[in-house]
Amino acid sequence: MIIESLLDTDIYKYSMMQTVLHQFPGAEVEYRFNCRSEGIDLRPIRQDLEREIEHLCSLMLGPEELNFLSSLRYMKSDFIEFLRLFHLQSRFVEIGEDGEQLTITIRGPWLHTILFEVPVLAIISELYSRHAWPDHSLDEGRRRLHKKVEQVQALDRPDEFIFADFGTRRRFSREWHDEVVETFAREIPGSFRGTSNVRLAKELGLVPIGTMAHEFIQACQALGPRLAETQRFAFEVWAREYRGDLGIALSDTYSLKAFLRDFDMYFCKLFDGARQDSGDPMEWGEAMVEHYRKNRVDPESRNLIFSDSLDIPRAAEIWQRFRDRTNVSFGIGTNLTHDLGVKPANIVIKMTECNGQPVVKLSDSPGKVVSTDQHYLAWVRQAFDVPAP
Repeated sequence: MIIESLLDTDIYKYSMMQTVLHQFPGAEVEYRFNCRSEGIDLRPIRQDLEREIEHLCSLMLGPEELNFLSSLRYMKSDFIEFLRLFHLQSRFVEIGEDGEQLTITIRGPWLHTILFEVPVLAIISELYSRHAWPDHSLDEGRRRLHKKVEQVQALDRPDEFIFADFGTRRRFSREWHDEVVETFAREIPGSFRGTSNVRLAKELGLVPIGTMAHEFIQACQALGPRLAETQRFAFEVWAREYRGDLGIALSDTYSLKAFLRDFDMYFCKLFDGARQDSGDPMEWGEAMVEHYRKNRVDPESRNLIFSDSLDIPRAAEIWQRFRDRTNVSFGIGTNLTHDLGVKPANIVIKMTECNGQPVVKLSDSPGKVVSTDQHYLAWVRQAFDVPAP
């Protein structure tokens, strides 16, 4: 089967899950699957997907896996004990078809559904790879992988160019993901500092990298105070849970403009840095450096993480522009784990409701807006002073 461990997911799902256990244990949510790529029919993989999800729901964390999670200083003992009894439940997942589209809805307690997203996407991506390119050789992928290694080695200060693997959800296959991460860790350990994938971090002795995702900030629309205050509320809850650990704030749930409004001097000093996941990375970097200066924080003491649709050359451009003014690093996903000369499916699973009300993501890229309710979307735009594009 494709998923053989509940650690085969991104670490930020566990860090958010711990916060949900402690801060919002009764929250109910809904997630929906979306294939953004036109012309891809995923219905032929439906039966295999259902079998894979049944297997995923049979998995539990073993002693070694729990020991690894408990070795992370920000994981608390009560959460580890909760995980000792935890398993996913397929009754929260509904798979169907709408015309020529495969539909997936995940609905239930946030605490019991938060771990579905990444492995379900990884399963779909690998099943689609098998269906679309059943005899595809890995040779082209290996050629491109070694070119990436050479691109990093050719940089003028390669050990200062820091990047990590963020590619679990859209990987070509688990086998290829393993080979990519093993190669980077062996060939360029000075630059390749870790992976978002907990299983690979455990197996290869790497640092699991990640803090929060959009869903955490989105859910606070239904869990916090009045709408305009919910982004600040989300950061305050996060800081209360982690007390200085995992201090990278996600900046584009409501747009950079709204983030800079809410991320005031208090948060500039409290958090270690911020992550860019949409919009123009150069404009974002310039705005963040200036924002820290205005708030009396030395930008060289903070970390800017870039993770939006990157490859090595684009990340190197960004690095060369900002490397002498702040700490810069990169999370690279699909271009690392699905770059084999075939076009991957652009698939996502996003939170769409919390406690029965819609939740939205505005983003700095129009194509990444998430909303199932146009009236509520307009209300959120008004609350955060973000006009429609």
